[in-house]
Amino acid sequence: MADQQTIFALSSGHGRAGVAVIRISGPAAGEAVERMAPPLPKPRFAAFRKVTHPGSGEVLDEALVLWFPAPRSETGEDMAELQVHGGRAVIQGVLTALGSIEGCRLAEPGEFARRALENGKLDLTGVEGLADLIDAETAAQRRQALRQAGGSLFRLYEGWRQRLIGAMAQLEAAIDFADEPDVAVRPVKAARAEVEALVGDIARHLDDGHRGELLREGFHVVLAGPPNAGKSSLLNALARRDVAIVSEEAGTTRDVIEVRLELEGLPVIVSDTAGLREASGQVEQEGMRRTVARARAADLILWLIDVTAPPAAVPA
Repeated sequence: MADQQTIFALSSGHGRAGVAVIRISGPAAGEAVERMAPPLPKPRFAAFRKVTHPGSGEVLDEALVLWFPAPRSETGEDMAELQVHGGRAVIQGVLTALGSIEGCRLAEPGEFARRALENGKLDLTGVEGLADLIDAETAAQRRQALRQAGGSLFRLYEGWRQRLIGAMAQLEAAIDFADEPDVAVRPVKAARAEVEALVGDIARHLDDGHRGELLREGFHVVLAGPPNAGKSSLLNALARRDVAIVSEEAGTTRDVIEVRLELEGLPVIVSDTAGLREASGQVEQEGMRRTVARARAADLILWLIDVTAPPAAVPA
């Protein structure tokens, strides 16, 4: 590490809870535990301790304390975990006490993952998968993030890397034995065949219709059509609540109304838009401009019409 400082942070969610997890990582992690919740527990065994302020000796809470000496820890450094009660006063008191210990500071966003990356505990794809897992809102997002955090992409990319190294070795052999035509030709042909196969594998991997991005960001569906075609009614039915105003009066939807749904474990963003017709005012014109812009960026457009009225022309 550049500064060898010990970092700490609340690793569980903010707000009141039964339990809050505070993690400490760095060379002074053991000292912090010795000063606030002695003695240091047996590695990877939970111990019940009183947590006190290292300066005043005031009891801050009673907690479970865990100790993970380097390198067998999440970050690869000495690491401790305090499982305290989740009240705001308790959390703030423990964080303030940790900050009073020399060499300890509050972690920056993502710094625990960064130290794990720098110490070889995670690769870059694993870090990205961990971030996606924390942000996952649907079952499909969770499954994808778990696969990535578990090394599925790393194994794929590492395989590509090994094949490239093999092709490079073949070319270097051809250069080293350039004065022997029979020996030099075979490695070049083998390297060319390997690289051509690898190019095809990479192209097929990239030509997946952005499925990973759609799963991460959500599949965008736009409800479009003329006024009073039932767009807002359909949105309310999908959301199972009154999201948009439904009225017989045409033009009640002026702005884009967006609802995030989970359908069969997949994230779907459904947008209700202004009905398309000859605008009667500037506000309605702006609403239709936004409708067209949102439709052009959508993954799917559901065009709704009133079966009892002539169909309206679809805008270009």
